[in-house]
Amino acid sequence: MTDPPPTSVLLPTVRWTDACEEVAAMLGADDELLVIADDADDPVADRRGETPAGVEIVLAGDPDGCSGKANAIAAGMAAAEGDRIVWTDDDFRHPPDWLERLHADYGRQGPTTELPVFVGRDPLGTLLEPAYLIGGTLAVAAGGIAWGGAVVFERDDLDEAAFLADLERTVSDDGTLSEHLEVTPVKRTRVVPAGGSIRASLERLVRFLWIVRYHAPRASAVNVVLAVAFATLCLAVPLLGVGSVTVLSAITYAWAGLRRPTFLLAGPAAIAMPALMAYAFARRTFTWGGRRYQWVRKHDVRVLSE
Repeated sequence: MTDPPPTSVLLPTVRWTDACEEVAAMLGADDELLVIADDADDPVADRRGETPAGVEIVLAGDPDGCSGKANAIAAGMAAAEGDRIVWTDDDFRHPPDWLERLHADYGRQGPTTELPVFVGRDPLGTLLEPAYLIGGTLAVAAGGIAWGGAVVFERDDLDEAAFLADLERTVSDDGTLSEHLEVTPVKRTRVVPAGGSIRASLERLVRFLWIVRYHAPRASAVNVVLAVAFATLCLAVPLLGVGSVTVLSAITYAWAGLRRPTFLLAGPAAIAMPALMAYAFARRTFTWGGRRYQWVRKHDVRVLSE
């Protein structure tokens, strides 16, 4: 493999976390890690001038017309000096060869994304694990969808100006990237803790479902039909319905290499999903990262509060 070009890793976070240390240790001599916060009041801003070599703290400012995450990525893209861009998050472990493997993937197949596996940290998040694995991890793998937690591309791979114009007026960074970039998933999963409270898991579900609603409306409609069909089958013929979704869940867990007994929750999750989806689509606001948003249309986002 030839040496990769200078690379900019974008990591939005308000705190200096283990992920910052992990990624900083992987940087090459010409690479940079941009740790992107909102403003000087965020705890990570206190690290300015005290970061490892190659690491810079970028202050994105408050979002206006987009989510805080989209605003941070837009600011990071503007500040980045590398020809190759890597996005990542602060909520999963980055092994020592993480960046090296992404470079190898790019050399082999161009823009590449890894796969997230969301593991619940509260009762609702745990219940939703099978649904997230089937509807999230598998969807990313099968649909060529970029996951913002681990994606690599180069500036010439997309129309950057058009991408940034869309990014700065929407909620989802990776949903928007998927519309501007052809990306190939690799079957390499990263376990991401999800939720922490029932309220947090509800807000995450609302956000996820609206992302699919706006960025993949046909898939959203199919998801509703499947949710109603599986719930009806589970209630009308429990042995067949619950047995079928549990087997599907077990196969998906095995495929993802996730060894957790939560695959057995696929039946209850299937029964609850139509009600949860109805709740999510009835909501007109949701919280994310300490802010409340109203997502009126795909490119009409209103920041209501902090």
